[in-house]
Amino acid sequence: MNKTSRASQARKRILETAEKLFYAEGIRAVGIDRVIAEAGVAKMTLYNHFPSKDDLVLAVLKYREEQFDLYLKQRMMEHQSEGMKPLRAFFAALKDWFECPDYRGCAFINATSELADSNPAATDFCADHKRRFKQQLTEIIVESEGSQAKVVAPAISVLVEGAIVTSVSEGSSEAATIAEEAAFQLIAGVQS
Repeated sequence: MNKTSRASQARKRILETAEKLFYAEGIRAVGIDRVIAEAGVAKMTLYNHFPSKDDLVLAVLKYREEQFDLYLKQRMMEHQSEGMKPLRAFFAALKDWFECPDYRGCAFINATSELADSNPAATDFCADHKRRFKQQLTEIIVESEGSQAKVVAPAISVLVEGAIVTSVSEGSSEAATIAEEAAFQLIAGVQS
């Protein structure tokens, strides 16, 4: 195994470990020494890849976005293969996510709340993530329900964000079903 391969494996292990810990316990609650210990790397290895905890947090958020996008696409494809239209498949995937045993809500909402202004690069990334997520949802709405439904996409986005928060506070996936029903009522209103 060459040096570059070992370095990229160590970087991936650090990211995976930090992502798991930050999501489960919170960014501020988890120190660098804990990430190092659980990732099984030397302190110098971590700092060679991530000069500061702020750099690690930003990298973890980018990694989380990639992983979440992949998860959502895979779950939607599975539901679409069962005959669901894209927007129905989106809500089914949302419900699947809410039912994951390690579900703690949106990592980006959590990070924004936890970090506030202490890590501007990370909070800016979280805001950008939410814009990208809203755009993806808008594309799903238009693909599934037609261009006239685009007018209610912002409201549906708020329903989805509310469902994410509600599912955590209530410990239930029912918020996905409620948001889905409300979304289709909004769409029906513009299609009639």
